[in-house]
Amino acid sequence: MVNPTQWFKSAIPRAPVAAGDAASNARASDERRFPSTSVVVPIRSIGPGQRERILDHLLALEPHDRYLRFGYAANDEQITRYVDQLNFERDELFGIFNRRLDLISMAHLAFSIDPQYTSCAEFGVSVSKSARGRGYGSRLFERAVMHARNEGVTQIFIHALSENTAMLKIARHAGAIIERDGSESEAHLRLPPADFDSRVTELVNQQVALTDYHLKVQAKQFWRLLTVLQDIRQGVREARERARG
Repeated sequence: MVNPTQWFKSAIPRAPVAAGDAASNARASDERRFPSTSVVVPIRSIGPGQRERILDHLLALEPHDRYLRFGYAANDEQITRYVDQLNFERDELFGIFNRRLDLISMAHLAFSIDPQYTSCAEFGVSVSKSARGRGYGSRLFERAVMHARNEGVTQIFIHALSENTAMLKIARHAGAIIERDGSESEAHLRLPPADFDSRVTELVNQQVALTDYHLKVQAKQFWRLLTVLQDIRQGVREARERARG
């Protein structure tokens, strides 16, 4: 299994793409592959300030989940090295946070470092065990695809173990071409060009996610303050009872 860093050190082969796609059909094709949903899941871009939460999220993955995410049985040291080497200036990372501000699902959109293949990127995703079954992987893929389009990416690749049916299902649902080679599979998806809709939608989604995150931060601070006040009141009551005794 090839990890993202090793993969981008070599040339990315162009995937076969069906010719004759008319520009007027791009929007309709995009809607079929990436249908909108009624439930909004706040997904925000995450930067180096969230590196510790990224590490906590990945270290909390069970051994089999680590194996599916990285393609090998990654130990704590290897995961820590991966997080330390994340390039937030080149790549884009997206995350979903719960009410406690724990990172429960994240995606890594890694852009090619080969100057001949600057229009290519690779997608990887992980979801905490407690957050399974909510479609977070698919939502993160949709978010990554939108950002990739707006950055001029024309093809997204997904390298996964053939047994990673959840990841391959996401790719297949989006219309990706999947090629299996024994224990490994590669999915490649041709992206339509960016348009006004994709750019505005990304801006709105990012703002919604930032607002959601700030509200969760304020709520956490409020409950923390409330806990401190309750402890103080309890201490005062106990002190009074001791004084009376």
